[in-house]
Amino acid sequence: MNFDIKTEQLGDETHVISLAGEVDLYTAPDFKQQLLQVIGDGSKNVVVDFTDTTFIDSTTLGVLVGGVKRLRTNEGQLSLVCSDRNITKIFEITGLDRVFTIYGTLDEALAQVGAASTPPG
Repeated sequence: MNFDIKTEQLGDETHVISLAGEVDLYTAPDFKQQLLQVIGDGSKNVVVDFTDTTFIDSTTLGVLVGGVKRLRTNEGQLSLVCSDRNITKIFEITGLDRVFTIYGTLDEALAQVGAASTPPG
């Protein structure tokens, strides 16, 4: 089974969770635990990076929906990074592309998250 997860903290309220390999019924619990951990630690902006992910299933979608609900109660946001057409298509088919903001690159996502978390001057 090919799966890896890395979490990086950027500032006080922003975390990037990078997933690699297959995120499915067997590996999604690890992802869920990591996501709940960063939200529990006070992160308001969570970026999930699917750049190196080869497969996701409905279990993964459930983890993401649960995460976005928790973040919204804290006025936070969950953003996704995905350039794989097969994976973005899953979000489109399920209508979740209207729930999540999906960026093509991590740099794009971080630029938007940074803009969103910066108070107007």
